[in-house]
Amino acid sequence: MRTPEKSAKRPTSGQPERPADDEIWPRVTRELADDLAVDAPARDRAGKAPFDEVARLKEAGLPALLTPPGPSGRGADWRAACAVLREISAADGSIGELLAHHYVLSFSGRFFADDAARDPARDPARDPARDAASGSGGATLEDRTAREGWLLAGAVDPPPPTADGAPGLTLTPSGQGYVLAGRRSFASGVAVADRLVVGARCGATGDVRVVLVDPADPAVFTETGTDRVGQRLAGAGTVTFDAVPVDARDVLGTLPRDEHTVAPFTGLAPLALRLVLVHVGLGIAEGALSEARDISRATQAAPLAVGGGEDPYLLLAYGELATAAHAAAAVVERATDALARGLLAGRALDVEERADIAVLVAAAEAVTSRSAVRITTRILELVDTARESDAPGGGPGLDRFWRNARALTAQSSSDHRLRDIGDHYLNGTRPRLTVLA
Repeated sequence: MRTPEKSAKRPTSGQPERPADDEIWPRVTRELADDLAVDAPARDRAGKAPFDEVARLKEAGLPALLTPPGPSGRGADWRAACAVLREISAADGSIGELLAHHYVLSFSGRFFADDAARDPARDPARDPARDAASGSGGATLEDRTAREGWLLAGAVDPPPPTADGAPGLTLTPSGQGYVLAGRRSFASGVAVADRLVVGARCGATGDVRVVLVDPADPAVFTETGTDRVGQRLAGAGTVTFDAVPVDARDVLGTLPRDEHTVAPFTGLAPLALRLVLVHVGLGIAEGALSEARDISRATQAAPLAVGGGEDPYLLLAYGELATAAHAAAAVVERATDALARGLLAGRALDVEERADIAVLVAAAEAVTSRSAVRITTRILELVDTARESDAPGGGPGLDRFWRNARALTAQSSSDHRLRDIGDHYLNGTRPRLTVLA
């Protein structure tokens, strides 16, 4: 297997001071979305790693917007963060996905911190005294992320075995920490991340530990994915960890071994990831519809007024698509409210409450994935893109919305979600507790 070339070391910088008033966030987000929309088609065609886009996010302060709820929380709440994702995704779905993964990963310390992360008897590599002195335990990941201005990427689910049967990513105890080894592909952010949050199997215990890794380490090699059909700017890639040292303080927690040991609050982790990606998909659909509407308005021969001679079939088509977007938004907002309440409940969340949230997230996922693909497909039929392709810069690039929607929804099955919803509705069966998205 070819050894990938070492990626260039990325400069790091502190996070700009965030506005004190959370009411500022909608304005900040709108300004950034407008900025991203201006050159979105050109950037999509170029397909370069999104270093510039991440710099724009950090300048706006958006990576540090969301901190987990609680007395120490300083950022905007979950609903506000999802609204940011939706608006950014309407301008650029790739950057929305990148930011979505970052937000969920910033919760990792709270989702997965458990006895294995705190008890030295179960984890001999951990030193509670050093953790307390450094203040760098898993529960403070969000504080470190905000303070250092990090962008997080990675995945915490159990790593799949490789083609030759190797266990994916492995952790081997060594001194005061571990050694991380293996290779894995990630859907977003690894090309530009300041820190990686990854799950790896511990050779000593068999547990899957969630660890924090600096991608600038000389033993970390990143290959960026440049041939994607959609979401080209999400920073996807494959990372090789060649015996990377991991300090015990950077172990954020442990994944439950099976569904019988998953706490309801921990079971919100995959639901949070699925829901933020739903907001990205909804934003892509709304952005596509908005851009198509602007083009149709500009190319209409008659004035836009009742009786002005508009094509009735065009009006019907836009009416259907707008209704589909409104319906998806209503379902998504209900799921978002439910998940926000669940996150606020914390460890007091019970199994039934988690099941109700899971059903609402599944409904949002099923409705939005179908609507996003339908809307982004239909606008290509409504708008004369052939005429626009001769415009400076290559035209509006409406096809990027369709490609982004397809790439985002390809890994999830609406049929599976609908089956779970039907089983819950008909038989009262609770969706199983899991940490898998």
